[in-house]
Amino acid sequence: MSKDADVCIVGSGAGAGPIAYELAMAGYKVIVLEKGPWFTEKDFYKDEMACCRRNGYTPPLSEQPQVIEDQQSDGDWEAESNRETGWNFWNGNMVGGSSNLMSGYFHRMKPVDFRLLSEFGPINGANVVDWPITYDDMEPYFTKVENVVGVSGKVVHHPFLEPRSVPDFPFQPLAEHVVSDLFDQACQSLGYHSFPLPRAILSRPFNKRNACIYSGYCGSYGCNTLAKGSARAALLNDAVETGNCEIRPHSMVYKLVTNNSGKVREVKYYNQDGNNSKVNAHIFVVACQAVESSRLLLLSNGPKHAHGLGNNTGQVGKNLIFSAGGVGGGDFHEKDFGEELFRQLQIQGPFVNRALQDWYVINDHNEFDHPIKGGTIDFLLDHNNPIRRAMRHKWEDGKLNWGRQLKQDLDYSFKKTRRFQFEIFCDWLPNDNCYVSLSKKEKDKWNTPVSKIRVGYHEHDLKVGEYLAEKSENVLRTMGARDVYSSVSGAPPTNLMAGGCRFGNDPETSVLDKDCRVHDCENLFVTDGSFMPTGGSVTYTWTIYANSFRVADKIKEQL
Repeated sequence: MSKDADVCIVGSGAGAGPIAYELAMAGYKVIVLEKGPWFTEKDFYKDEMACCRRNGYTPPLSEQPQVIEDQQSDGDWEAESNRETGWNFWNGNMVGGSSNLMSGYFHRMKPVDFRLLSEFGPINGANVVDWPITYDDMEPYFTKVENVVGVSGKVVHHPFLEPRSVPDFPFQPLAEHVVSDLFDQACQSLGYHSFPLPRAILSRPFNKRNACIYSGYCGSYGCNTLAKGSARAALLNDAVETGNCEIRPHSMVYKLVTNNSGKVREVKYYNQDGNNSKVNAHIFVVACQAVESSRLLLLSNGPKHAHGLGNNTGQVGKNLIFSAGGVGGGDFHEKDFGEELFRQLQIQGPFVNRALQDWYVINDHNEFDHPIKGGTIDFLLDHNNPIRRAMRHKWEDGKLNWGRQLKQDLDYSFKKTRRFQFEIFCDWLPNDNCYVSLSKKEKDKWNTPVSKIRVGYHEHDLKVGEYLAEKSENVLRTMGARDVYSSVSGAPPTNLMAGGCRFGNDPETSVLDKDCRVHDCENLFVTDGSFMPTGGSVTYTWTIYANSFRVADKIKEQL
């Protein structure tokens, strides 16, 4: 029987883009099924209401809810539909996925990240394992992302710089804000090693894409110049141009159909009109982001997979991870810096692009009995969103702030202060209380069981986050910030999720083999962040891109 495509990909984000790009460039026929719409640059205007106050780029929870199971103060677990709570775990429901909305912080993982169990030993209550591949296996693909997707930056040597096969990034650093110099000076005085943060944003035109125009609205917003290295802008546009890749938006895949031997023979989906459709192919790739990829496999039972595809040992959905850590910041006041310097601090647009990794491995005998895995701290200016900034002044001493006092507070805040912030990224330890299953009660508008997400964390995560927060606050105070604060908690950042279909050599403890192929289904791969057994202490997108390029080579070999 003839096939509709050589490869059918479900999803279109960072895990899907490299597969579609590589196979289309190699002459294979690819069909991409994306549940969301196909937005282009003209759709990515800077609207805080659509972007950040309402769910403009994610499904309405009234139609596509999820059930979130959270632990209460008495230790019991309570499951609630986010139809009621609004706690939204959807991310970037569109062609290109959440990579359209990322800030583009691109740190490589380090060799130590691949050996978490070997390097630091077991942690009680955590399912820590080593990766089945090494940093050396991934390094060529990290480099490939730099050149194909486009990463801007400058390599500066510091104690935890990872090995590189090339001396520097292919694109020069983006324009930097004056606060970057103040940050470097403070770190130098403290003996810390600040370094430029690489970004998946073009500093010069490349491959029909424009350079950054420094609008000041980047993270959480789509890019209207093609400068940001989203899967759509950097990969899918080129894949479609070959004539070998077809993208079908508004395609809700609800089942992978397998034959008697356990191989996938077709995917079933609802098209834009709500009609049943299907695609058959030689090879299938699932890349719907961690939660939804687990959900799709659990929905796809068959003759050889009674409890869901890849779930014969009960591992699908298990060991879901997010990024542990926290946030913090402080305020610069004009009266502390002088009118001229503060005027420069108020400039909008250029990036801070600074980070610290001095404590990527923490070896502090005053705090810990033995070395432990630490993390990354990224520094940035407060987001320009005016509604969000104004909302800070809604309450004063527990009472509603209004009238003349509110007006004065807003005037001073917007004109006389500038907030400087930090974000901490450390390992979210996989554990038995963080996983995806199917809801037995809640269904979406297609009458399909929705994801049920339990979001338990490990106490060790908080200890690491609090240690890094103290170091971060020290930098801000040295810079002259007032009202310095930080917040470290076990609440998951929903835009940074991975795991659920971890890869490994043992089918009893993993869903995928080291090539991200489902153990008991030879023509099915999972290439979004689901494959990651641990997350490292960096944001995930660069690793997802790199691994997807790696798996594309394996798929070409199989084809």
